Amino acid sequence: MSLTPADEAARRRTFAIISHPDAGKTTLTENLLLAGGAIRLAGQVAARGERRRTQSDWMKIERDRGISVSASVMTFERDGLVFNLLDTPGHEDFSEDTYRTLTAADSAVMVLDAAKGIEPQTLKLFEVCRMRDIPITTFINKMDREALDPLELLDEIQDKLQLDTSPLYWPAASGQRFAGMMDLRKNDFVQFRKRTADEALEPGPSPRIGMQEARGTIDSEVMDELEEGAELAREALPDFDPEAYAEGHMTPVVFGSALRHFGVSELLSTLAEFAPGPRPQTAQKSGDPVTVERSDKPVSGFVFKIQANMDPNHRDRVAFLRLCSGEFKRGMRLKTTSNKQINVHAPLMFLAQDREIAETAYAGDVIGVPNHGQLRVGDSLSENGNIRFQGIPNFAPEILRRARPKDPMKSKHLRKALESLAEEGVTQLFTAALGSDMIVGAVGSLQIDVMAERMAAEYNLEVVFEQASYNVARWINCDDEAKLEAFLDKNKSAVGTDLDGAPVYLAKNAWEVGYAQEKNPDLEFTTTKERML
Repeated sequence: MSLTPADEAARRRTFAIISHPDAGKTTLTENLLLAGGAIRLAGQVAARGERRRTQSDWMKIERDRGISVSASVMTFERDGLVFNLLDTPGHEDFSEDTYRTLTAADSAVMVLDAAKGIEPQTLKLFEVCRMRDIPITTFINKMDREALDPLELLDEIQDKLQLDTSPLYWPAASGQRFAGMMDLRKNDFVQFRKRTADEALEPGPSPRIGMQEARGTIDSEVMDELEEGAELAREALPDFDPEAYAEGHMTPVVFGSALRHFGVSELLSTLAEFAPGPRPQTAQKSGDPVTVERSDKPVSGFVFKIQANMDPNHRDRVAFLRLCSGEFKRGMRLKTTSNKQINVHAPLMFLAQDREIAETAYAGDVIGVPNHGQLRVGDSLSENGNIRFQGIPNFAPEILRRARPKDPMKSKHLRKALESLAEEGVTQLFTAALGSDMIVGAVGSLQIDVMAERMAAEYNLEVVFEQASYNVARWINCDDEAKLEAFLDKNKSAVGTDLDGAPVYLAKNAWEVGYAQEKNPDLEFTTTKERML
């Protein structure tokens, strides 16, 4: 019996993984794919040599440096549900990519290092989730290493994130003494077994035994600690409330070791049981505010990411479209709000870099739309072109650099490459009103390094990024067009445009921005910009 589009949408679980760098996010991603049957070998766990590569980190720079610098999408099925896993960069220099990706997620998994707890980047990413009321499931990782006291970890989540914690499991010690965890709902024990480096991981759940049997199997001191800790947790911490979780006020907690594939299946089962399906999306229809439900019949969605050169041999350009409603079918014609028609003949489903043609897709799914520059981050697509979703903002960069090619004959080639990467959202591109300087804006220096490496690898360009004449960029807004034009004309040496042609004030420091604001009270100098569609 075939399911209706609304039933198909209800099967979707679209979630992002967030963490501080080195908390084990990419390893967890690999093992979730392993548990879901999407891959047969976890790249960070048992592979050797050329095989020791993560499925989600597919760029050359990611493999060389061992970090995630670009969000990726992986789709797999398990237990009748379709999981769309959005892997995000953990490094703070790529926080904009992470922010954009979180706009497409219905829930998130927060990965914490059991020895470190809440770290700065975790806190920043959590605030983004809170802004969007995204429900969070917590996975406390690396329990097979020496860890902080579990209650101390949960208290820190409560204090720093103002988030109630409800552990579904309780760990039996940590480090060399780690023996597994107690299921607080079923009152049985999930066993942890150490494996040798060459022993294959079993993708299924870890074996379970009764608590009585566990007492005869596990070290008595560890068992006493476990039972005492579990009793304290039950008395001091609230029972899990699905409604409080859905509203973003409570987080269920699972302990484990992603590297050893322990707790991963339990985490996936928790997501299957509690994570929401596709949530309603705020939008405008023909200028009036509306809420788009997953059960709505017309197909609609928004672009949250552009990726160029996933296949360098074909110079491809793929827009990641999060579907919000309807039943999408291959060959459909969708429209942007500017009435630009997109014929989607070869929609893609992803497993990171690997892809296959999608014949159908539903609300909650992420599909790739190959295009040649027609689509940008933040674009809305629908059958009638009359739906506009809440825009995805740009943030003012913290670093500005002047880009020039080592070969002066390749300036046009460089501009085209910079525009392509700016459309992806890798960095921002500003053009000064006077001269032909190409100013690149980034959140952090690692973004500049990534851009330089991608220029060389994907565009065969050697680029020098020099100190720019400016250190601060702010978008300029004014309701009075004449006053805006007068300011731009008077300050030609300190203004420019961004990729969309929007006016930008380029200053040497924050004081200059403040002075310009003081002298021009009718103008607004902003650190964010939502692209008008």
